[in-house]
Amino acid sequence: MPPLTALSVLQTTFGYPAFRGHQGDIIQNIIDGHDALVLMPTGAGKSLCYQIPAIVRRGVGVVVSPLIALMQDQVDALNELGVKAAFLNSTQDYETAQDVERQLRAGALDLLYVAPERLLMPRTLDLLQSLDIALFAIDEAHCVSQWGHDFRPEYIKLSVLHEQFPSVPRVALTATADPQTRAEIALRLQLTEAREFVSSFDRPNIRYTIVEKNNGRAQLLNYLKAEHAGDAGIVYCLSRKKVEETADFLSKNGIPALPYHAGLDISVRAANQARFLREDNLVMTATIAFGMGIDKPNVRFVAHLDLPKSIEGYYQETGRAGRDGAPANAWMAYGLQDVVQQRRMIAESEAGDDFKRVQYAKLDAMIGLCETITCRRVQLLHYFDQSSEPCGNCDTCLHPPKAVDGTEQVQKLLSTVYRVKQRFATGHIIDVLRGIDTERVQQFHHAELSTFGIGADASEAEWRAVIRQTIAQNLLTVDFESFSSLQLTELARPVLKGEQKVKLRIYEKPVKTKRTANHSSANVQDANLSDIEKAIFAALRSWRFETARAHNVPAYVIFHDATLREIAIEKPTHLNELRGLSGVGEKKLDNYGAEIIEVVAEFI
Repeated sequence: MPPLTALSVLQTTFGYPAFRGHQGDIIQNIIDGHDALVLMPTGAGKSLCYQIPAIVRRGVGVVVSPLIALMQDQVDALNELGVKAAFLNSTQDYETAQDVERQLRAGALDLLYVAPERLLMPRTLDLLQSLDIALFAIDEAHCVSQWGHDFRPEYIKLSVLHEQFPSVPRVALTATADPQTRAEIALRLQLTEAREFVSSFDRPNIRYTIVEKNNGRAQLLNYLKAEHAGDAGIVYCLSRKKVEETADFLSKNGIPALPYHAGLDISVRAANQARFLREDNLVMTATIAFGMGIDKPNVRFVAHLDLPKSIEGYYQETGRAGRDGAPANAWMAYGLQDVVQQRRMIAESEAGDDFKRVQYAKLDAMIGLCETITCRRVQLLHYFDQSSEPCGNCDTCLHPPKAVDGTEQVQKLLSTVYRVKQRFATGHIIDVLRGIDTERVQQFHHAELSTFGIGADASEAEWRAVIRQTIAQNLLTVDFESFSSLQLTELARPVLKGEQKVKLRIYEKPVKTKRTANHSSANVQDANLSDIEKAIFAALRSWRFETARAHNVPAYVIFHDATLREIAIEKPTHLNELRGLSGVGEKKLDNYGAEIIEVVAEFI
């Protein structure tokens, strides 16, 4: 039998004809015994970068992953391909864990998935010392960064792998890391000598849209009914209460939705996650507790009803859409309260001043992305030190916003804040500007101010947009120790003196557009299929659903939609005609080839 090569494993086991991007170089680097730090966007094939070397090299590849809830599905997917994989985590009983350890000692496994907490136990480390280890893969490596959006303290201790297994190659992988996080990963995991592979962060199939929030849930409902009827998607909310209320709201309005957050019973979380992975038309409303490592390829949208804390978090979460490469949407409703709420959370946290400064900077970058009048993709990629041309596929490219000289409006706002002695919050400031004689205005005699009513020509919503942008430009800040009062910053002085101009974005009501195939849907690529190909594709999906249910795995573990479409187009009548189609490896050909030919034959 000829020796295994990376390319032969890719083709015969995984069913792909060629490597994409840096995959081939990364895999060969690890096969040759060298360390690597890999930054690759979601859906670009990170897993292959450690799975193939683990199969080619002698011994077992140990994958360190925080995703206990998903390990079963990951192992099931590998077993479907004929790869000998197992996991060790706290969900297993004693007998099951003992059986996995026996397989390890017998050299019967290609890959072992293990949570960092389990790996760091002395018993586990002793077990690994007795084995041939092909490699260590540290997945979701951004979790090591204390400055990042998903810090896991146990990840810092993973430097033990370098100390106890110095001759075993290690690869750290993540889809999300700005330069600061990247440097911290290398330092804390002792990978400063590792070769870095940085792929493009661009996900060109994702359309980014950020709308001004006026009634977030209603806006979301209208958007989903117009653009994503029957699609699978994820809706992120900041609080557990909002998660449950949003799931209930969507369900009552005809969109099947389930909640997911850390406060739910673990059995409920597991059941909801399993349903989402296995069913095609469910929406998961969730906190950020949900999503990392979700392999579901046909998530057609990710929506945010609250502002993420950072661009890294936003990129990670939106990256769960469109893993299959088909068009997908990232939609967010954003308003003044989001800015105030996120700043309050940082201000009231018990973190040190250095940490708070970093978090404020990350939040400012996120707000800048929301308020930009230029291409969102350009700004998003710039954050990760990557240049780009305007994409033509985000809301600011498709419907360019207007920017005007807002100096006079901002001066009116800043003057009013100054004249009320910087002691009042947004609502009261707007009442004074618009000349609304409330009881509170009367109480403090603010109708006598020279700025009372000078903004009566603008609505409350317009003034909220001005305030939000003024805060985003750091001309105003919010004092949370003084009832969220608005206060001037040093940068406000030259604006008040007329020495500096201020540009403001004009927010207009979005234009309703007809749904098109360019806006993603469950059948987004079907327009290119003939009638008979659509019929074959539908029949293959039905066959896949029944097969997945019989195997108790998500449908995409059997085959992705992209593979079924290719089969529908090629219409194979013999097994050899299936061989070589993307996603059809030898094991799947043996297991399912005859059934697929039978399904296709009904239409020919």
